Amino acid sequence: MNEDVVQPAVYVVDDDEAMRDSIACLLDSVNLPSRMFGDASAFLEFCDPRLQGCILLDIRMPGMSGMELLESLKANGVSLPVIIITGHGDVPLAVRALKLGAFDFVQKPFSAHDLLERVHAALQQVRENRQKSRKLDRLRSHFDALTAREREIMELVVAGNPSKVIGTKLGISSRTVDIHRANIMRKLNIRTIAELVQNRLALRED
Repeated sequence: MNEDVVQPAVYVVDDDEAMRDSIACLLDSVNLPSRMFGDASAFLEFCDPRLQGCILLDIRMPGMSGMELLESLKANGVSLPVIIITGHGDVPLAVRALKLGAFDFVQKPFSAHDLLERVHAALQQVRENRQKSRKLDRLRSHFDALTAREREIMELVVAGNPSKVIGTKLGISSRTVDIHRANIMRKLNIRTIAELVQNRLALRED
């Protein structure tokens, strides 16, 4: 895949050419890059887990449907937020799509404001997820720098054990525990036990 493709964009998948052109003009008017696809298969062939941005997906299309594409994206590990474009009678399908992990849906006929509001919300989620991912990567690198003994002590600290109890459990003095704990805080670039607990829990939840 060309490196330009991984730049954030709004990917519009809709078999209606007039709808694609209208959405493209709208996105261009607010300086949002976009790429248009006339069917689900074309987008699936183009798609890559590295894509950044969000997807506007018509739920009813000839050939591969929007629902089928959504299922394929999920199976292939593509985590872009998907906004479903649905007709008046397709709300039950849109609800199914939400259960499959779609970000939101917009019902035709929709206003420019409604569509852009959902697109901006989806892109904001992408930015927040990216920031969270970068933070977790930094945390992992910091935790990886700990020695086996430091990790052992860290887990006991996170579990709420004071230095004296940790020392007894490990057969070392509480002073030695305090030294290890200070080294842990320095390596993780944190100042409080509360931060240590929060960071450790963040990695466990990931």
